[in-house]
Amino acid sequence: MKKRTMILAMIALMFTTGTGKVQAAEETSGLTIKPLTEKSVDANPYMVKNDANIHHDCYNTDTTDEVLPLAIYPEIHVSYEKVNANASPAIFFDSYGHAVVPFLGGLAIRDINADETTTIGYFSPKQQDGGGYMIQSSYSFVDESNRLVCPTSNNHVLMLKTMDEEENVLPEFEKVLDIDIKAVAEAALGKTLDQNLLSVVFDYDGNLWFATGGFRIYPDRQQQGTLGYISRTAINAILNGEETDLSEAVFVYELTPGEGAENGIAASKDGAVILTNQNCYLMQADNGVKKVWETPYESVGAKDSAEGDATTGGGLAWGSGCSPSLTKDLVMFTDNQNPVNLLALDMKTGEVVASLPVIDELPEGTQVSVENSAIVYDDGAGTVSTIVCNWFGAGSAKLAEADNDSSVQSYENIYDVNWLRQGNKMIMPGVERVDTVKTEDGYEMKSIWCRSDLADTSILKLSTATGYVYGYVQDLETGMWQYIILDFETGETVFTMDVANKPGYNNMAIGMYAGNSGNALYCPTGYLELLRLQDRFVYLPEMPYREVDLDQAMRNVLSQETFEADGGEGTVASWLNTVTVENVHPNTTVALRMKGLSGSEDAMKLYAYNTEGTLAEVPADLWHIQTESGETPETLSEDVLYEVHVTVEDGGAFDLSETEKEIKVSAVLGN
Repeated sequence: MKKRTMILAMIALMFTTGTGKVQAAEETSGLTIKPLTEKSVDANPYMVKNDANIHHDCYNTDTTDEVLPLAIYPEIHVSYEKVNANASPAIFFDSYGHAVVPFLGGLAIRDINADETTTIGYFSPKQQDGGGYMIQSSYSFVDESNRLVCPTSNNHVLMLKTMDEEENVLPEFEKVLDIDIKAVAEAALGKTLDQNLLSVVFDYDGNLWFATGGFRIYPDRQQQGTLGYISRTAINAILNGEETDLSEAVFVYELTPGEGAENGIAASKDGAVILTNQNCYLMQADNGVKKVWETPYESVGAKDSAEGDATTGGGLAWGSGCSPSLTKDLVMFTDNQNPVNLLALDMKTGEVVASLPVIDELPEGTQVSVENSAIVYDDGAGTVSTIVCNWFGAGSAKLAEADNDSSVQSYENIYDVNWLRQGNKMIMPGVERVDTVKTEDGYEMKSIWCRSDLADTSILKLSTATGYVYGYVQDLETGMWQYIILDFETGETVFTMDVANKPGYNNMAIGMYAGNSGNALYCPTGYLELLRLQDRFVYLPEMPYREVDLDQAMRNVLSQETFEADGGEGTVASWLNTVTVENVHPNTTVALRMKGLSGSEDAMKLYAYNTEGTLAEVPADLWHIQTESGETPETLSEDVLYEVHVTVEDGGAFDLSETEKEIKVSAVLGN
């Protein structure tokens, strides 16, 4: 399908300096790759290996190992929404790369690259289940079998089968599990629950943990809440069609009245980490809820704008506004004091091993409320980097009302109407990176950089493959909404690309989404447009009038281990580039734009996957490296954009497509 494209003029492409001043770009040769080691996260065997939830993984790291755009001839493409009330938010992905998005109160697999967003398969409570409730998409996720696990607004947990036995997407998803968590928990407690189901996650044994609460739980209102889990044994039995006594399979832990979760749950091999408005817990399943530790923290309570303030909204939470984020050794979250502190807790003991005030260098009287989960990146060598963002102003003032059900995840209920209409001038600024470093004496925290000029609600994302932080903000001087890339090391803005200055182009406080193509950064807007930032890293030098479909162009990190196992020799020297081109000639030359190359050009070899699934060296007469001006370099520099030209024969050894007059080539450089 032909994609509708919004290619912004090159004069709209802006690079900025560390001073924050904007200047027009004179070239589009992209950013220098600054790869980081892959994030140190133990894979959860009961969750899909792709970006399984809105925070990427069950550690809630908001960090991806996938490649993201590098400003190499960048373009912004659009997919239009004509069914839902909003562009697709809260996107996550199954193991096939299918995008799972909210749809008609439920969830759907949709083509979010199509000119008009199209639905492949879906589950809608109103259309398929009698209605009366909605799926809480923010805390849904994909399990290891590509089923969707979903909390609902009527306190049920659903599991939805999305694929048939031949791995085709079902037009209508099949509900294979439906448990009324609130009813079972009330029976176990012998009490009525005043809070609704908020979030769920699988632990590493497949037990499904849940917590009740909302986005603002006031202790003095004495609402009764709980947390607990459904045993894996019971889940398996239900999936096998067996009768199950839930009274013996659902275990609960009674919270003190007025205590409840306000965000998502995290999980590691140590158990489930649940953060309430007053305490952080590590819980384990032991034929009952085993509390390993409980650590209280301080909060000044819900933060709202005062009369005469420039803002009209506030924060979301009464306590910490962020879901807990994990490393193998630490639990990271912010409290809700003045100033806000970043806390690091020992995973084994719950002891606070380090803390530091964050975003505390703003003008006097500026309120700070950290409501989005922090980026947490563990380099595996003793340093944990955390990036936190001020969010104050985007929350609805209605959250303070006594009869408000803050568990309802709707834009009208959660967000300040003036922020939605007027943009980021209605929120307070502040983005800071803090490193927690393990020393011989314990841990120490230190600020690495802080930006007091950025106002962000987009849940920033870090790519370890590129070494950059990605977001979507509004230029407060011009009103222009724009994609933005920050240098992870310095915090400096290294790239912006304008979208529009219309108020409706806000990102609806929804995050960036990467997928697994290595060439798309998705961002929803309030104007029914789902944006995706992409690099035109591939073109056809023999047919310059033809544009390669960027949705058929992928870049992925190929590990040294896989490279060698698949037949490569030497050292991996580039990302794996996979491109499909339609309507080709018998022999077609494809040009791949690459950065990050170094060493001698003569030492480079090009490998491509053949039809047998192994890497084979491409003959020297079928490929070469050149500069953009067509010169052959002797020595390669990581800062320079090069072109790798490779000629592929339709139906030949390196054509992975079985379709006539279509080629698919998947190539990587070795050194």
